[in-house]
Order: sequence, then structure tokens, then C-alpha cells
Amino acid sequence: MNVRPIVLPALAMAAIVLLSNLLVQFPLNAWLTWGAFSYPVAYLVTDVCNRVSGPSLARRVAWIGFAIGLTCSALLAPARIAVASGSAFIVSQLLDVAVFNQLRKQSWWKAPLLGSVAASIVDTGIFFSLAFAGTTLHWLPLACGDLGVKLVMAFALLPPYRALVNRLTRP
Repeated sequence: MNVRPIVLPALAMAAIVLLSNLLVQFPLNAWLTWGAFSYPVAYLVTDVCNRVSGPSLARRVAWIGFAIGLTCSALLAPARIAVASGSAFIVSQLLDVAVFNQLRKQSWWKAPLLGSVAASIVDTGIFFSLAFAGTTLHWLPLACGDLGVKLVMAFALLPPYRALVNRLTRP
């Protein structure tokens, strides 16, 4: 098995998860944490892998990124954040791969956009409810702000997605 196509995307995924788990602990304001800006890049990685190499590689990258990210997060972030992040991450990443794959033959932008939107909604719900439910933190406004940024980022990451796919699929 050739591991070369997996290494860089999996490391990028793990770095994104770790960075997001650290940044989510720092509110920017009452509606937003810094992690909202880094996490959507994980969907970009998955979507580029899916387009270039197919859903099997995208799923493997998600699982490897999940394992590495969860391990690092467990060492550097509170356990509740690590568990919430890991759960939300793998469910949303696999959803993104599935939605993307269903839409892959439509216009170039539909699969990454709609996959990221669906995954962002699920990720936000799982993460914030597991990470902060039952705490004194007023997390519902943070979850709404986080989701809003993820949706904006889903649109903003379309040009980098297109550029990366074009570059990686050029003969």
C-alpha cells in the first residue's frame, strides 16, 4: 500500500484538529471562539482528497487524522473537549465524505459546499452539546456563532478547493 498520498493530508488534518481544540477554549466574543476559523479547513482537506483520490482515501485520511488529533488533543486539551471534538470530528468528516460522494458528478462546487454545510451543522451540534452541556458556559450563542463562521468558510474555501484540485489533477 502506498502511504504517500495519505501522509500530508492526515498530518494536516491532525494539526487542524489539535489547533481547533486549543482555540475553541478562547472566546473571541459572546458568539465566537477562535476555533471556528481553523476547523472548517478540515473539510477542505477531506474534499480535496475525495475529489482527487476518491472517498476511500478521504475516509482513511479522516480516520488517521482523527486518531492523531484525538491523541494529541487528549494530551493538550481538557478530556471533555478532546472527546467532544473526536466524536464530532469523525461523524462530521464521514458525513462530508458521503454527501460529497453523492454529489461528485454535479457542478464542481456543489459537492464541497453542500458536504461542508451538512457536516458543519452536525459537527457543531455534537461538539458543543458534548463539550459544554451542563457547564456554566453560555454555549448556545457560541455554537450559533461557530456555525455561522463554518458556513461562511464553506463558501470562502471554494476558491482554494478549486485551485488545489486543479493543481493536483493536472497531467
